[in-house]
Amino acid sequence: MSTATATATAASVPTLERRLGALDAAAIVVSNVIGGGILFTSPQVAAAVPHPGLFLLAWLAAGALAFAGALAYAELAAVRPRAGGEYVYLHAAYGRVAAFLTGWTSFVAGFSGAIAANAFFLSLYLSRFIPGVGSDVAILAVPLGPLTITISPQTITAVVSVWLLSWIHLRGVGPGRLVGNVLASLKISALVLFMLAGFAFGTGSFGNLTAPAPMPAVGSWLFALVPVLFAYAGWNAASYVAEEIRDPGRNVPKALALGTVAVIVIYLLLNALYLFVFPVQELSAIRGSVLDVIADRLLGTNAGNVMGIVSIISLLASNSAMIFVGPRVYYAMARDGMFFPAAARVHPTYRTPATAIVAQAIWTTLLIVTGSGSALTTYTGFSILLFNGVAVAALFVLRQREPNAPRPYSTWGYPVLPALFIVVCAVIVANALWTDLGRPLMDRTPLGPSAAGLLIIALGLPLYAWFTRRATA
Repeated sequence: MSTATATATAASVPTLERRLGALDAAAIVVSNVIGGGILFTSPQVAAAVPHPGLFLLAWLAAGALAFAGALAYAELAAVRPRAGGEYVYLHAAYGRVAAFLTGWTSFVAGFSGAIAANAFFLSLYLSRFIPGVGSDVAILAVPLGPLTITISPQTITAVVSVWLLSWIHLRGVGPGRLVGNVLASLKISALVLFMLAGFAFGTGSFGNLTAPAPMPAVGSWLFALVPVLFAYAGWNAASYVAEEIRDPGRNVPKALALGTVAVIVIYLLLNALYLFVFPVQELSAIRGSVLDVIADRLLGTNAGNVMGIVSIISLLASNSAMIFVGPRVYYAMARDGMFFPAAARVHPTYRTPATAIVAQAIWTTLLIVTGSGSALTTYTGFSILLFNGVAVAALFVLRQREPNAPRPYSTWGYPVLPALFIVVCAVIVANALWTDLGRPLMDRTPLGPSAAGLLIIALGLPLYAWFTRRATA
């Protein structure tokens, strides 16, 4: 093929369009982060850290860590404003294998597993207003080896919600942006009003926030950071869609900073409200959504119903954001020959990675009907932190390798803040692996979720080899 022909062909291929502004991208960050995590994580953290001050410190420390990571991602995205997030940065710094493994983990669990888990919770909340839609009574059950495909009102509701949002985002960045911004605005407004009303008119005690309690072990506090950081997961969402953000050198850093700070403030105030209503020991005993329990305790059953609606909006907003950004990773992988080629196709009319969106919806559907979404999310939760740390380390690699590359934004606090982010991530990941892998090997007990997560990541290696052979055949 001649150069002129290749140029003409490339020009005729639809590409992603830069139609997002800084506030659009910040809304994606907020929506991606504030989902099911803040509804269910706090009791788990309170159980591991039954000390009100250290409980809140865990949320503040994790937020500060997320902000430090966001600053590093801002530079990486400004230098390489392409779709794919850390897949792009790992590819540039470490090569194809590391990039593929983070992309593989994103597809199999990081996005699809989280979407599936949120969709399950969504069906449960909807059943509060539409009786029956959250029922797990099987209409049809089909054994499939170790798994069973289950069709029930709950799985049908979850699947419909996933495909509806996928269809909206397939139809274009405009419709997806509109839906995402509306859901994010509703969610933030409702949470802020609820917190203000709770502190102003609710029954509680600020003494719960300073009550004396035994000091937990340092290892317990570090281990508690894992679910807290998982609740913050998604602070890097704007980097995945950098290819579609106008003036990315300026707007991606702004979006990451605005979105992350907004999440930190909301998380701290929500958890302070939780402690205002319940002492930390009682908070640790709550099962199900904390927000519902707090609302019922503060303002009565009707308020609980209102917060049920807020939770529905929150879960929809979170899934909307993940359905938006996740396919950009698979699109980037396919464009580099490390995923199915069809995933690199851009819809000629809507200018979206339509095939990648459909592929994610199909895999998420399989996770829903087999009940595997929550399990995969548990197993790979620590891997999100692992790849975040490796991606931030790429900042040092690329600065050394490309000292003269244009940098529209340079990381504030470099090298101290990104180095601190890497060290903390390494300590937390090592602590999780020692708890879930080292101790079981010594005590002959079953392996924990982090060890299982390593296995899931490792399963990507034969797939990488297959895609590599396929691309060179």
